[in-house]
Amino acid sequence: MSSPGFTPEPINLDAQSKSKEAQAIKGLVNASARMREEIGKVIVGQHEVVEQLLIALLCRGHCLLVGVPGLAKTLLVSTVAQLLHLSFRRIQFTPDLMPSDITGTDILQDDIETGRKQFQFMPGPLFSHIVLADEINRTPPKTQAALLEAMQERHVTVGSSTYRLPAPFFVLATQNPIEQEGTYPLPEAQLDRFMFNTIVKYPTASEELEILMRTTADAPPKLNPILNDKQILALQDVVRKVPVAEHVFIYARDLARATRPTESEASQYVKDYLSWGAGPRAGQNLIMGAKARALLHGRYHATTEDVRAVAHPVLRHRIVTTFQADSEGITADSVISKLLKEVRMPLEKLSEKAVT
Repeated sequence: MSSPGFTPEPINLDAQSKSKEAQAIKGLVNASARMREEIGKVIVGQHEVVEQLLIALLCRGHCLLVGVPGLAKTLLVSTVAQLLHLSFRRIQFTPDLMPSDITGTDILQDDIETGRKQFQFMPGPLFSHIVLADEINRTPPKTQAALLEAMQERHVTVGSSTYRLPAPFFVLATQNPIEQEGTYPLPEAQLDRFMFNTIVKYPTASEELEILMRTTADAPPKLNPILNDKQILALQDVVRKVPVAEHVFIYARDLARATRPTESEASQYVKDYLSWGAGPRAGQNLIMGAKARALLHGRYHATTEDVRAVAHPVLRHRIVTTFQADSEGITADSVISKLLKEVRMPLEKLSEKAVT
């Protein structure tokens, strides 16, 4: 993919020495800062949402954006696609949407040379680098399942043929938490495929004033692309190489296991308010998210603080609250916040043993 006048800033990601790996990380930090600056031209505030979106992209993860209409969720996704110089398609999910409407279908066409009819695959909007699944919970399970294969396997199957999706490939879905009439809630199996469940909140009073002043005046500002597809793939490889100490792995494991009411070590609070906890994929995403966050903040290794920073978006859609919790107004986020206070870090345990 190329664009007139667009020359991506070179980032050396093929180096083997530590100095060049450090240079690659500096390139990532610079690119991240430039992206935040460019996004700030269009999106007011939402810094936490932007960071979580960038982390998911660097981790080859998908992101579910949950928020009421009018909070610029769609605008944010399309802006990121422009900055990353990637192909972008928006799919409006509706109750009558069929799997072939998003994956594509075989069409019978005439072969000019032989005069015979043959089937030719016509790819659907899913064949893009970034796919915005707008109001994903408004489509039936049959269409949701077609999207599930693409998210997990990075390919789609039509008839007897399988077609690879472009790389990098991201599904960024939106969901309205208020209007649930006529919706098809996503099953836990598909929710688990989303790395993050990101809550898009209302802007502050000052941010909302700036939004009103910006959007009712001049034309939207011109954005400058930052990275291309090859650079993003290379940066994703850099993220996976970030070192993680054993105690950080242990903390991510303990945090995920603490959400499971069936575990013998589960607290009474979890047993009362959770009917189902997070699986091993939660721990994997806690570690990957911590790695990407560390790099975005200019550090060469992930810490327990990085794990804690991504805990809410990683866990909130992987735990199921009980009826008692719902009746008392206790949400998934409330449970996660309490666990972050209760689950002790491995180094704290070691220091306590050393004292005793």
